[in-house]
Amino acid sequence: MAGRAPVGLDIGTSCVRGVEASIARGSVRIDRFGQVALPVGAVRDGEVADVDLVAAALRRLWSEVGFKSRKVALGVSNQRVVVRQVDLPWMELAELRKSLGYQVADFLPMPVEQAILDFYPVEEYLNEAGARTLRVLIVAGAREMITNAVEAVRRAGLKPASVDLTPFALIRAVVGQEQLGMASDAEAIVDVGARVTNIAVHQGGVPKFVRILLIGGADITDSIAERLGVPVDEAERLKYSFGVPLNAVERDAHPASRAIENATASFVDEIRGSLDYYLASPGAVPIRRVVLTGGGSRLRNLAQRLAFATRLPVDTVNPFATIRLGRTGLSQEQLAYIQPLVPVPMGLAVGGLS
Repeated sequence: MAGRAPVGLDIGTSCVRGVEASIARGSVRIDRFGQVALPVGAVRDGEVADVDLVAAALRRLWSEVGFKSRKVALGVSNQRVVVRQVDLPWMELAELRKSLGYQVADFLPMPVEQAILDFYPVEEYLNEAGARTLRVLIVAGAREMITNAVEAVRRAGLKPASVDLTPFALIRAVVGQEQLGMASDAEAIVDVGARVTNIAVHQGGVPKFVRILLIGGADITDSIAERLGVPVDEAERLKYSFGVPLNAVERDAHPASRAIENATASFVDEIRGSLDYYLASPGAVPIRRVVLTGGGSRLRNLAQRLAFATRLPVDTVNPFATIRLGRTGLSQEQLAYIQPLVPVPMGLAVGGLS
């Protein structure tokens, strides 16, 4: 089964990452992980801008890592993906799927014929008039954007088996099977990439809210470089050297600290605003904690800064707590390094196995 299972593929702004998984003794096992860098401009704001450059990176990834399968479970996440919570008159899910375009056309900011649609049922309830109602998350992706990503996969000699929403993959990666349907409070997962940050709120593994922000760790670096008048590489070094200041003394100790504080403050406000928006929406339940992941989550003190802003506990995710590791060939140091990078491709791979 491992040879036929799709590889979970995360096409990010700065690199492409893949996870190959299999079922071993009834549980999911990670067999291989790898990533290769992308040329600047190959992916912009989460969208494939240069199909050939991305395809070349994918060929290199398969060559270097040695993935056995050429089937791919592809994730998408950018501003041309729209996720809306919609309440509809109750109907069978098969009937809703057939009539989805007609049912949700008025809720979308793009013509239905230009979108690829999907939905996720959230809950059923009786509305104020006593009518049976179905609450769903509608997912609409611009057809052109998805087509470009799929074409890059095909030009690399790979076979796209599925296209999934990255925030849904995050939920799969973070929530263990034993937790499904068990939690009374919600949990927010925040995945910080280079240029895109995914926010997924779930309750016991059931998605409740999704928001995709076009801001990430590289934007903080760019802001530091601009404020201090230094090259981007130097700004990146300063960012990780100083971390996020947690008080006025740390903030004023160095010009770099003040620049990091200013850049991080707006980023954290975007996340807090998204969570506040969810909490004000119909059917929202209290958020128990925030789980932080993604390459940008490595920024020192970011978790503490986010906890202060949201007044919620913030933890970093350990994807290996719920998934077994096969003979990946990675050392303990390498596993520790990739820990925040694994959840998205792992969640895509798990979805491909189901």
